[in-house]
Amino acid sequence: MYTLFIKTSLLFIGTVLISSVNALGQTGHKQLDDYIATAFAQNQGLKQQQFDLDKSMYALKEAKAMYLPTVSMLGSYTKSAGGRTIDVPIGDLVNPIYTALNQLTNSNRYPMQQNQSFLLNPNNFYDAKLRTSLPLINAEIRYNQLIKKQLITSQQASVNVYKRALVLDIKSAYYRYYQALQGVATYNSAMLLIKENIRENESFLRNGIRNGTALLRSQTEQEKTNASLIQAQRNIQNARSYFNFLLNRPLQDTIKTDSVAIAEIITAPDTTAGTSRREELKQLQTMQQVYKLDYKLQKSGFIPKLSTFIDLGSQGTDFKVNDKTRYYLWGVNLQWDLFTGGQRKYRAEQSRASLNSTIAQFDQTQQSLQLQLDQTYNNYQSAKAAYKSTAAQLSFAKKYYNDQLKAYRAGQLLYLELVDAQDQLTSARLQIADAQAALQISLAELERNQATYPINNTDNK
Repeated sequence: MYTLFIKTSLLFIGTVLISSVNALGQTGHKQLDDYIATAFAQNQGLKQQQFDLDKSMYALKEAKAMYLPTVSMLGSYTKSAGGRTIDVPIGDLVNPIYTALNQLTNSNRYPMQQNQSFLLNPNNFYDAKLRTSLPLINAEIRYNQLIKKQLITSQQASVNVYKRALVLDIKSAYYRYYQALQGVATYNSAMLLIKENIRENESFLRNGIRNGTALLRSQTEQEKTNASLIQAQRNIQNARSYFNFLLNRPLQDTIKTDSVAIAEIITAPDTTAGTSRREELKQLQTMQQVYKLDYKLQKSGFIPKLSTFIDLGSQGTDFKVNDKTRYYLWGVNLQWDLFTGGQRKYRAEQSRASLNSTIAQFDQTQQSLQLQLDQTYNNYQSAKAAYKSTAAQLSFAKKYYNDQLKAYRAGQLLYLELVDAQDQLTSARLQIADAQAALQISLAELERNQATYPINNTDNK
């Protein structure tokens, strides 16, 4: 009865490791996509990229606001003493007249006046006004707005580049975590085999069929496998912590896993997309537009700038406000830089040089990305062939172990040969888990290098 239980357990574990790999096509991909959506919402590095994008958006709004009127409240108050003066000889002018009038009227009706001296600096004087200004002609504002639009496009591409790298990291971490789970399942399977061997060897020893050497060896194998099991469990903990770190969750949070759909991956992926979707190329193309616009911006310095303004205010002494202190002032300002010593010319040439550099960088990046894609596709083909080979090895290892086990129970085989068959079976199960993870990761890398993962759809979840 115990032997039947062991066989049933082994069959179940083998089914988990191999046969269940077809289930993810229905549920596993959705689970992984949900984790990716969570990372897009919570990953701290991506949040930093989004903050930079928000900054670019506000910079564009600032550029658009330059077309609107600017209203400012201006005010000043002056208290002065000393300095230059204006002398007004009022006494010298009117006193002779007043003297004659007093003599004629025989009175002192007309008092004598003193000469006056007025300070040029205003004393106890205030000036408060509301100024409204509006640009009428300014080519720099227009080009500045166009540049800010292009920078938003560049920053959005930068966000998408980070998202695609994050998708690759999350998928790789997810597959490695699943690989670690398979490793633990494999060692648990091996422990069941060893426990069955120990039970049989104890029975053989009690019945005098064999000596205690086989029992000691099986117990040694048990301890060795137990040590490997502990290491595999530690790998699970490390893989879980890293995966949760990418999602900005508590490191010990549970990860829901599904089997991996190998059947879907063995089919050759579509590589016709090439590198045309890569956001890195879009970034460089956008920067080319930025430098072209900056070149035009520097050239636009020769276009006159025209603006208008109107002031509504009050000025006077002792903070008095009345009909005589209130005023308005309207005007038009013209600025035309006829000579700047070649400053704008040299700035325009700097933009031209940056444009040429970006064009060269675009060509180099395009070739580099294509090379990276070719290498990734070759790695995928190699991983696919390796998986098929390890799957065949596992099938052979199972049959070989079953044959060796029958021979050992019949007394036709040394226990060391059975241990060798058992090690081969365990090794084949570990290799199939490694090959499975390598195949999944190679496909994720291929997906990243073609920029085919629907990151915009994930944003809308």
